[in-house]
Amino acid sequence: MSESKLLYPIESENRPPNAPSAPSRRQVLFGAAAAGGALATLGVGAAKPAKAAALAVPETAKSMGRPIEAEAYGMPSKFETQYKRRRTDVFVNKQNFSDWSMSPLQYQKGIITPNGVIFERHHAGTPDIDPKTHKLVIHGMVKQPLEFSMDALLRYPSVSRFHFMECSGNGLTDWTQARSKTVQQTHGLLSCSQWTGVPASWLIDEAGLQPGAKWVMFEGADGSGHVRSVPIEKVMKDTLIVYGSGGEMLRPENGYPLRAFIPGWEGNVSVKWLRRIKVSDQPWHFRSETARYTDPMPEGKWRQFSFTMECKSVITNPSGGMKMQGPGHYEIQGFAWSGNGHIKAVDITTDGGKTWRQAELERPILDKCLTRFTYRWRWNGQPAKVASRAVDSTDYVQPTVAEIAKARALVGFVQHHNGVFPWSIDANGEVKNAIA
Repeated sequence: MSESKLLYPIESENRPPNAPSAPSRRQVLFGAAAAGGALATLGVGAAKPAKAAALAVPETAKSMGRPIEAEAYGMPSKFETQYKRRRTDVFVNKQNFSDWSMSPLQYQKGIITPNGVIFERHHAGTPDIDPKTHKLVIHGMVKQPLEFSMDALLRYPSVSRFHFMECSGNGLTDWTQARSKTVQQTHGLLSCSQWTGVPASWLIDEAGLQPGAKWVMFEGADGSGHVRSVPIEKVMKDTLIVYGSGGEMLRPENGYPLRAFIPGWEGNVSVKWLRRIKVSDQPWHFRSETARYTDPMPEGKWRQFSFTMECKSVITNPSGGMKMQGPGHYEIQGFAWSGNGHIKAVDITTDGGKTWRQAELERPILDKCLTRFTYRWRWNGQPAKVASRAVDSTDYVQPTVAEIAKARALVGFVQHHNGVFPWSIDANGEVKNAIA
């Protein structure tokens, strides 16, 4: 028997009488609960009767399609206009230069975010930098300061690695109140790509570190001169000097022609439009490390340098703004990630946290990368509350907001929200943000 017959057995009229039934494709998809006549009443997704009427020949099959363009940059289908990066309408700034726009996670297929919708975060707009004139300098506590042109950097051996990137402010509007409606608004400061560039350690080794070097400064060439201090251990371990993402050169809004990329850490340390790397024996305590990107603690102090994006997950389907198409079987889908390693497990609740069941993890499961998870669920048409809870390779369990509140003060501009996030489904199938 061929593999295709094993996967899609035919409910044939020629099957011998009393022969045992092979599992149907529907049973394979939805398990024993979907067997036999039960399917007729469960409304199994888009399933159609086996003996469908002959399909009419569509107009698109009666004529030539659009010609192949001589040169083009491909665009999504005109029927997929919803797939757009958008500025938040939850936390709207009144100007267009220091703001963010979010990735439409509810429409993302697979773990890679298309370059055109990778989220943006700027402090002074997007500069247009000519790669022919752009320079990168390494100086400070090094034995030999070095200057690199883009042509020189592109001649270095390169590496390509799959990693997520997340803004530390992802989810900050929805700690204790439901202020956002869609998963793009609640979690869209998150993207994942294949990043290509040169390990920072190769360039710094070439410059040669002086004894006592402990911190590295990355500085951008944008109007804000965005800068961050990063411990040299992380820089030498896995930091990349990136010029490519998703198979092409960086987009201007994502740092063209050059950026730092620091896997698993908050996005603002992966400085875009990178122009300068300075080595020191101590951090600089820039505004971005005192007034910004710090965390309020219960005793009234503020924590600096909380770089790591801890284990987190979110359900993207169903998610806010969607509507369930009646009772029946659904595949709950979502993403999980951890800045401390890879995803080990994801649990799903459909009853507001009373019970949890393990979701399926889709391979590849990579270090500091999005992992896609699925869970097959039969919705009975009653109100429900769904949420996911991830566990990473260090056995860290994604916490609830109440558990985070025991360690940090949830006041002011709070970042690093990795709490369990619920969606509610009412009897009409409307899906909404269920933060209390």
